[in-house]
Amino acid sequence: MLVLTRKPGQSIVINDNIEVTILEVKGESVRIGIEAPKEVTIYRHEIYEEIKKENLRTVQQSSLEDISVALDMLKTYANNNQDYKILINSEKNNDNK
Repeated sequence: MLVLTRKPGQSIVINDNIEVTILEVKGESVRIGIEAPKEVTIYRHEIYEEIKKENLRTVQQSSLEDISVALDMLKTYANNNQDYKILINSEKNNDNK
C-alpha cells in the first residue's frame, strides 16, 4: 500500500485520468473529491462490499434455480424417452454388481 501525506487543497493523480483532492480535514474525518471519467465506478468500501455480497447471493440463487430447471428437464426427458430409461436402468444394474 502506498501511503501519502496531503494537506487540504492538495491532490494525487492516479493513472493520468483520476485526481483525488483533499478538501477538508475535520477531527477524524477527511473530505475528499474525486475527478474521474464517467466510466470509472467509484464506491465507498463498505458499499462496494455489500454490492459484492448481493451479487454473490444472486449468482448462487440463479445457479441453484438453473440446476433445478435442468434436473426437471432431465426428469421429463427421462420419463418420455424409453431408450434413456433402458440406459439408466442398465447403469444402475452395473453399479449393483
